[in-house]
Amino acid sequence: MGKNVDFIFGLRPVIEAIREGRQIDRLLLKHNLQGQLFHELIREATANDIPYQFVPVERINLHTRKNHQGVLAFISPVEYQKIENILPAVYEKGEDPLIICLDGVSDVRNFGAVARSASCLGAHAVLIPSKGVARISADSVKTSAGALNNFPVCRVKSITAGIEFLKESGLKVISADEKSNLSLFDADLSGPVVLIMGSEERGISGEILKISDLVVKIPVTGQIGSLNVSVAAGILLYEIKRQRFMHR
Repeated sequence: MGKNVDFIFGLRPVIEAIREGRQIDRLLLKHNLQGQLFHELIREATANDIPYQFVPVERINLHTRKNHQGVLAFISPVEYQKIENILPAVYEKGEDPLIICLDGVSDVRNFGAVARSASCLGAHAVLIPSKGVARISADSVKTSAGALNNFPVCRVKSITAGIEFLKESGLKVISADEKSNLSLFDADLSGPVVLIMGSEERGISGEILKISDLVVKIPVTGQIGSLNVSVAAGILLYEIKRQRFMHR
């Protein structure tokens, strides 16, 4: 199959794709799969931090009616990078890291729009969990205006552990929450920062809020009290950029 295919299927083809280093976004596996190749696939997926989900066969049939053997792998259009490799490169350039972290943002177009703003406003990478976030698709890349072709995307098994790693590496953890009493205009957003954005439905998890150094809100007026997550991310990123400019 060509590199432009959005998914591949079948036990052996998917196993070989993982071993060849193809960027697998996630796997759909038919309930009650058994056999040596199946267990081999699970081992490869686990070793490479590839999330998988057991689903009814009808779910897989929605994507292909060919002999999929109960296995479907979505190919990511981006190459995931390790957050551990991003920070040294940023510090070597004499810059303060700015990482944007998405906790549960499930809309592919919002994801693309956030990546576009992050790329334009000086962020160095976006950090996402392997589960519970929008699958990066052609729509995401299109909405990002191509930014996702070059902007680093880092995927971690535990988003909380990823944030704690960044905090231990000297980054200030700043979460955006409309319930906060602290305006972003009154907060010190300078220095190395990881900016956390949550989903519009659930917001940021309580576990992440607890380890945040600052929880800020965007002051709004009018009858609609909240902003689209991609719009909110753009505003926060711009204020971080403005404060960095003022502190030069």
